[in-house]
Amino acid sequence: MSGVDQESGRLLKAPEGFLSPNGIREVMVEAKHGRRDFVRGAFAAALTGVTGHALARDPVPAEGDPAILTLPEHTTGLGQAVVTDGYGKPSKYETNVQRRQSPGLTQTAQASVSFAPLQSLFGIVTPSGLHFERHHQGWWDIDPSRHRLMINGSDDRIIRTPMVFTMDELMRLPSVSRFHFIECGANTGMEWGNVAVPTCQYTHGMLSCSEFTGVPLRLIFDRCGVDYKRARYVLAEGADGSSMTRTVPMELVESGEVLLAYGQNGEMLRPEQGYPLRLVVPGVQGVSWVKYLRRLEVGDMPYATKDEAIHYVDLMPGGQHRQYSSTQECKSVVTTPSGGQVLLDKGYYQISGLAWSGRGKVRQVDVTTDGGRNWRTARLQDPVMSKCLTRFSLDWQWDGKPAIVQSRAIDDTGYVQPQYRQLREVRGTRSIYHNNAIQSWLVQESGEVRNVQLS
Repeated sequence: MSGVDQESGRLLKAPEGFLSPNGIREVMVEAKHGRRDFVRGAFAAALTGVTGHALARDPVPAEGDPAILTLPEHTTGLGQAVVTDGYGKPSKYETNVQRRQSPGLTQTAQASVSFAPLQSLFGIVTPSGLHFERHHQGWWDIDPSRHRLMINGSDDRIIRTPMVFTMDELMRLPSVSRFHFIECGANTGMEWGNVAVPTCQYTHGMLSCSEFTGVPLRLIFDRCGVDYKRARYVLAEGADGSSMTRTVPMELVESGEVLLAYGQNGEMLRPEQGYPLRLVVPGVQGVSWVKYLRRLEVGDMPYATKDEAIHYVDLMPGGQHRQYSSTQECKSVVTTPSGGQVLLDKGYYQISGLAWSGRGKVRQVDVTTDGGRNWRTARLQDPVMSKCLTRFSLDWQWDGKPAIVQSRAIDDTGYVQPQYRQLREVRGTRSIYHNNAIQSWLVQESGEVRNVQLS
């Protein structure tokens, strides 16, 4: 029998069958002093998706494990027929790995977030079905034959030939495919003041990485005769009910990185990801990657729309706020071991995590297991690409004593991911957006891992 301890918010007993293949027990461990105690019970279901990557025991000789000597049904019987229709699905044993909403985060389900289960993923690519979602007025499944994209200018001098494109016309143009991360500007936002949520899925899960396919926006602007000396900003407008509009600096378009994307991970975009067309702005917060893209206007100044004048701004000490701070600075997080996981025994583990930078490539990741007193350089797993997630790992021999695990990323501009103290000295504690501070996980003597913050 299992349940939730109302005092600690911890599962009293791990559910039957939830010992992961990698040997880490999945339970709920939450800091009791978190500012969002009212959601503790609702997080219990989410923790059935927490998995690790370490061995629960050392391998044993074949004769010492009778399970290898018993032939199971799948070895002696006829399997299921080849699937020739429908869409492929994961194994039934992996159904606990899924996106999850944060209870109480928004007032309506249409304007909400679903968090990617980072602690359950391998490599750098997020499967399309696990990609995080952020909606401002719900999602739509739009008929691509009826969808249009307009390119216009704020005056006649800025653009020679305003044009309207169908999806068919766009998809016949030369395309490119690139891997990039997308991160919501509010990712880790609940942690600004103090520990608020228990797991990596909720602290950092507004982050995903995909291969995007589409047409470079620069190619379209060239066809329309955009005057790049006059046109220094782009207004992107979505077709959903929120009328999402964002200003994008023209220099990002001129670099060739900005895409009109219709493909993701080898297939068309999913409806919740903006099908049939979205903007891809590598390195910039996800709100600028406007979904259901219907219009692009070029102009000579920022547009100061509702979604950038009063939303997605940084609250600064002294009552001021800053706008257009849309670049996602260098950041990292250890995903194993991380909050909600349990190390079953002392011995060897592989610390693993993700690092990224909106300004280029990750150059180095350092990992500590003693709260920052000593740092070791982690391995970076190939490929290491610009404005893309990078997987890192480090060998660790756990002695069974309490340990505080952290990661610190450095990008190729020399920027070093800050500690919370350093970030708060500049930004205070009232912000929501652009929190890239070092994340800490406390491994307790029991093996339980919980979210903590160091002063």
